[in-house]
Amino acid sequence: MARKKPPTTHGIVIVDKPTGVTSHDVVAMLRLRFNERQVGHGGTLDPSATGVLVVAVGKATKLLRFVEKTRKAYLGEIVFGSETDTLDADGKVTATYDMGEVVLADAQALVAEHFTGQIQQIPPMVSAIKIDGKRLHELARQGIEVERPPRPCTIYSFQLLPTDEPNVFLAAVECTPGTYIRTLAADLGKMLGGGAHLRNLRRTAVGRFTIGEAAGPDDCELLPVEEAVRTLDRVDITDDLAAVVANGRVLPHFEGEGPWALFDPAGSLIAVYESYRGEAKPAVVVPQG
Repeated sequence: MARKKPPTTHGIVIVDKPTGVTSHDVVAMLRLRFNERQVGHGGTLDPSATGVLVVAVGKATKLLRFVEKTRKAYLGEIVFGSETDTLDADGKVTATYDMGEVVLADAQALVAEHFTGQIQQIPPMVSAIKIDGKRLHELARQGIEVERPPRPCTIYSFQLLPTDEPNVFLAAVECTPGTYIRTLAADLGKMLGGGAHLRNLRRTAVGRFTIGEAAGPDDCELLPVEEAVRTLDRVDITDDLAAVVANGRVLPHFEGEGPWALFDPAGSLIAVYESYRGEAKPAVVVPQG
């Protein structure tokens, strides 16, 4: 059996994902563009959604979990008065409501009381979560609905703004990974005495990766591997310590809570360490060369 060719292209790209393609499609595009098999993304976007998709190439893929754990920011439109089977504009309308004129101040008051801080969400049936070994969206395509336990998430900010359309508000949300914006929209609609669904979802930030630096899959710039840890605490180490770190040695606890990105004197990322039982242990040792 032929041995896999080791990756030769390494780095991070910040993609502005277009609508109508999956996150996996974007990965496939970049595999072709960089002629590299080792490519992965740091957090799925729905096919109809657009915006920031952080994609790692080569040895940067080992660092994706530190991208995935960062907070996310979204913009989307909440349409009051109708529900869909997918909770967004891609689905079939399942119910309509005469909600009159939804008052922005009333909606924002409910958001502040019920949808800010630590909350519990029931994942939508169209999500990729597995229940008894099967992904929910696969069951949904078969017309099967199963009970889903609520999951915790944190909403750091949830602002509503008026639009030119009646009963359509622009929602700006900052939240933890794993938060479903479509569920926020649907739950808010119910709480206002009717229903709602989400449309035109756009992710504007993943941690410190922002839409302002993103570009399409054909135009996005390959950034250095070190950019993958831009949200972590940086620790600069000596050459002697770098040799020890390269071997995965456990070290005394650094200042702060971690994780920590360790850089050698030349400015190269050597490893990422995490706190463990009062010490710092290697989570990822980055291959050099």
